[in-house]
Amino acid sequence: MHLRDGIQTHQTVAQRYAHLVETGKVMRDAAQERVARSLDRLLNDILAARLASKSSALGWLFAKRRPNNRDVKGLYIYGGVGRGKTMLMDIFFDILPVRRKRRVHFNDFMTEVHDRISRHRQARKDGQTKEDDPIPPVARALAEQAWVLCFDEFTVTDIADAMILSRLFSALFTQGVVLGATSNVAPQDLYRDGLNRQLFLPFIAILERHAEVISLDSETDYRMVKHDRIPVYISPLGPETDRQMDEAWRHVTAGLEPVPATLKIKGRSVDVPLATADAARFSFADLCEKPMAAREYLAIAERYNTVLIDHVPVLDPAMRNATKRFILLIDTFYDRRIRLVLSAAASPDKLYAGRPGTTEAFEFDRTVSRLIEMQSKDWEAVTAVSAKAPALSP
Repeated sequence: MHLRDGIQTHQTVAQRYAHLVETGKVMRDAAQERVARSLDRLLNDILAARLASKSSALGWLFAKRRPNNRDVKGLYIYGGVGRGKTMLMDIFFDILPVRRKRRVHFNDFMTEVHDRISRHRQARKDGQTKEDDPIPPVARALAEQAWVLCFDEFTVTDIADAMILSRLFSALFTQGVVLGATSNVAPQDLYRDGLNRQLFLPFIAILERHAEVISLDSETDYRMVKHDRIPVYISPLGPETDRQMDEAWRHVTAGLEPVPATLKIKGRSVDVPLATADAARFSFADLCEKPMAAREYLAIAERYNTVLIDHVPVLDPAMRNATKRFILLIDTFYDRRIRLVLSAAASPDKLYAGRPGTTEAFEFDRTVSRLIEMQSKDWEAVTAVSAKAPALSP
């Protein structure tokens, strides 16, 4: 659920949420109301810290200096998919009257962090800086960019991310950065079953010290309530499914001649088997059985607004790496509002055959919900606004 244009502006999250309920945009939910009150607590604490650091009630809105906000405790909201976490964070971020604020998907943020670290190391090698440790200058630069930092989909699955998070966020909090985050899992479940997890545990303590942790434990998955199936997820695999995928591709390309393409990403390349100006077609093997990462998926999402994926198999424990890539791929396409058409061996809820209770099982629950939502008419309506290719027929 997201904010719609034209909704009256209110001063607090609770007031804005109440307006959504009164106008029939959302259903009243006690768990969502509780989280709205916690977001208002954070909003008030941020404004109080900002006002305390300025000599006038208006100067703080436009000042360039960061406030004295190291005592402001952020907020980490976790809960099942489709419970309204994103909607509430939308409201909070929209009404927060702070100039240097930033909202970003956590995978995107960590990709940027690694890029900044690489650039610092190269600068050190070239003699452009004397700082050996890249974390402090990277944290300073990020804090200068935004002192209120809001994350969507806070999740840790990559060991390279896990190993730097404690030092990175310690440095960010020292710089006065205030955190707001949504996640599908509690902090104690982050990077669960991850390699060398004991080295990651200090980060959990740091996170809980600097952010209030609150569960959005609504019993309703509102994405399922809105679900209205259209044929953009085709299963099971077979000749008829292949025919339907070919028909969808012909519709998407609208008479244009698809050709192979190559995307260049900072010294690496992604081969696109078939593409037009706005659409691309891959197999599951192309995207998930090769050493692809977040930056490759982001490059695809930034280049094409419609993507077809053929032959997604049932994902079993022997395909752990491919499964993790598929989860990341769907996260990226969902976040970028990509129009997705795919053929699969089973329905979304039967696509993962791994052991329940594992990290991948937790994460795949989110993938299932997103695959379902990405089949809905509501999703098609939203994505079609920015898509140049014709909309797929229900």
